[in-house]
Amino acid sequence: MGFREVSVIEIKEVLRGWLDGAGLRTVAERAGVDRKTARRYVAAAQAAGLERSAGFDAVDDDLVAAVVTAVRPARPNGHGAAWEALLGHEEQIKAWVKGEGKDNEALTIVKIRDLLARQGCHVPYRTLHRFATERCGYRAKDTTVRVDDGEPGVELQVDFGHMGYLSDPEDGRRRKVHALILTAVYSRHMFVWLTYSQTLAAVIAGCEAAWAFFGGVFKVVIPDNLKPVVTDADPVNPRLSVGWLDYAQHAGFVTDPARVRSPKDKPRVERAVQYVRGNFWAGETFTDLAQAQEHAVAWCAERAGMRIHGTIQARPAEVFAEVEAAALLPVPAPYDVPVFREVKVHRDFHVEVARSLYSVPGDYIGQRLTARADSELVKLYHHGILVKTHPRQAPGVRSTDKADLPEEKSGYALRDLTRLVATCAGHGPNIGIYAERLLDEPLPWTRMRTVYRLLGLVRRYGAGPVETACSRALDLDVVSVTKIASMLERATEDTAPLLPAAGTTTTGRFARDPGEFATRRTTPATSRTTTPATSRTTTPATGGTTAATGGTTAAGGGTATLTLIRGGQPAQAFTATDLEEENQ
Repeated sequence: MGFREVSVIEIKEVLRGWLDGAGLRTVAERAGVDRKTARRYVAAAQAAGLERSAGFDAVDDDLVAAVVTAVRPARPNGHGAAWEALLGHEEQIKAWVKGEGKDNEALTIVKIRDLLARQGCHVPYRTLHRFATERCGYRAKDTTVRVDDGEPGVELQVDFGHMGYLSDPEDGRRRKVHALILTAVYSRHMFVWLTYSQTLAAVIAGCEAAWAFFGGVFKVVIPDNLKPVVTDADPVNPRLSVGWLDYAQHAGFVTDPARVRSPKDKPRVERAVQYVRGNFWAGETFTDLAQAQEHAVAWCAERAGMRIHGTIQARPAEVFAEVEAAALLPVPAPYDVPVFREVKVHRDFHVEVARSLYSVPGDYIGQRLTARADSELVKLYHHGILVKTHPRQAPGVRSTDKADLPEEKSGYALRDLTRLVATCAGHGPNIGIYAERLLDEPLPWTRMRTVYRLLGLVRRYGAGPVETACSRALDLDVVSVTKIASMLERATEDTAPLLPAAGTTTTGRFARDPGEFATRRTTPATSRTTTPATSRTTTPATGGTTAATGGTTAAGGGTATLTLIRGGQPAQAFTATDLEEENQ
């Protein structure tokens, strides 16, 4: 059994029981020491002159000092022989504790005791443990001091903690639940916000709910190194995210993040994580996150806020209401959480923000811009200068300002039919009317290429010839850019079209009697010379590439005309007299 130092009170209790006439067994039980230990102290008191007939008043400090000196072994430095034996192996024990051995691994106290035993140094385990802790740096612990709480309403410490799991009623998945815990440094009043994620939106939502719960905003917020908040965790000059800085400017607080792996920088909230997990979440059953959040708010106000805090020895909610609430900043307006993105301007004069496209002036093609998109507006910055603002669009929707596009391409990109017709009308009124006729369709944007081809003819042949060609085509009610191109190519836009002359004849020279085409003759064939008026009566041929009409008319006495059409144009005309002379 290891050595245990008997206190002065225990020594006096042993002597008091012996003076009262009790036996050594009873004296030892009443003092809580071994019977042999009680016997040694009684013997030392008798040797110092204490008689059993004397009263308890005889047991003074001088007598106790004489008894202690006689009973306790000589320990000049407060340690025994085993400690003195370890002093000779101190450097070796330090090397083993620090891991400077064969594999650079620290050894346990049990292993160090075995190695010392091989060297002939046999010491108790507890003595070796105390020696390694006090002199060799084994599991050394730094000293700490308590930091002052500061002024009321100034500091608010924030930290995330894992609570457990909850079934999501929307998809049935079992999801991890995190708690954003916000603790007031002065009053220890706290607020708990439950969430499935640790995003910037979740942190801001928790802060917004906390301001409503506390009735104001604290001047300094001390968060842990949350990724949505701190982008570069430097111990002296930490870099905060753009989104968090934007929210801090909106709410009016200053951020002083804790250092990495330094729980002492936020001790008020660090211990509260275990308290929330054990006192609020443990053993509870919630149907969804909304119900759990309702219970969390009630728990913060009624349970955690009304308990007697071990450090301040007061109820946090009462201290907060009496001292701290009046020192808070006013609650800000609701914050529209924006999205911040670094975007690149593509060759189509657009950038992509949250799966939507927004136009940018062509001067920024190929450059990177900073986009800030809230629920209403999308603002684009270049090196801190605002270059474009658009209304926020739903995913998959595009917002294009025609001023951002080139002049010659904006109409086509935006399918601006009015502008396209106006461009055509600027080259000539008939060209504009012809463009309107081309676009007169149920789906006019499908005919835009045809109008652009018409503008191409203007660039190739000039506005004058195209204007004339369109005028001729409109007179004939011909709506076809291909016909316009053919007229310009043949330079026939100024030539009047030759139309078939109106004839009064009713028969043609080479017309045949319809009866000749019957499958079975019903009447004898008549002579073409005796009855020319009845057997050769027909109508002029129309609709082909070549049409011929001819012959003399017995009844009317008119003259027939034959017109040859080639390539869509009248080529040559003949009269019936010319054909008869040629036939003779």
